[in-house]
Parts: sequence; C-alpha cells; structure tokens
Amino acid sequence: MSVGASLELLAPRADVWAFLAEPYHLSDWWPGLTGVRPDRRGFAPGARWQVTARVRNVILGSRPVETVLLVRDVELFERWSWHLVAQRLDVEVRLRAVADDRTEVTVTTSRGRSSLPKLAVKRLYDLVQTAATL
Repeated sequence: MSVGASLELLAPRADVWAFLAEPYHLSDWWPGLTGVRPDRRGFAPGARWQVTARVRNVILGSRPVETVLLVRDVELFERWSWHLVAQRLDVEVRLRAVADDRTEVTVTTSRGRSSLPKLAVKRLYDLVQTAATL
C-alpha cells in the first residue's frame, strides 16, 4: 500500500527542482538519512548513491547503517523517483506549478508509515521558501 502527502511550497518550481537536484540536500529533508555520497553520475537515472541512514530497534536502539539509493527516474522539473535498497522502499517526488511563485510537492512511498511523506514535505516546506515574504 502506498502512502503520500502533498504541500504547497512558497517557491517557483525551478527553485524547488534545483534544491532537489542537489544530492547532498537529500539528508536535509528525507527522514532518517544522515549522509549522502553520490556516484559520478550524480542526479541521473541509474545513479547509485551511498547513503547513511539511522535505524531504530527496540533491542539495539538507534544505529547508523550504510545502504544504497538507486535513482530510478528523473523527469526534469516534474518527477524524481528512487529506491532505498536496505529499507526496500520506493519513493516518488512530483512537482506541479501552482503559480509563478508556488509549487505543489507530492511525496509518495511504496509502503511504510504515513508520517514519512508528511515529514518529508514539511521539511521541504521549511527549507525551500524562496518566494516567502518577510
């Protein structure tokens, strides 16, 4: 069962895409990831990134694990999907321009807690607010 969440960001779609297209930003907004080492292909289909994730276990507590993120699809300014190998989790991020300075972001996961996509879009909202007025 897939789960998803959407939120309108106060930023143009190009700004949101530029943020997402930088591999090192992934650990800033994706829950549980603490580090990213992209391969030489960077943000491109077929790329394999080494990521560090924090996993929690009732018996062992919280500990870091190394895993691979496989970039599946990249549709410029529209969509990005990937697979986290250790978690067996598929993720898709979709962008839709709502206005010149507003973008709706939708994050969907193949399974898991419904709080994961909600937290991801909330973190993106907090980080990507280039059109916000002060």
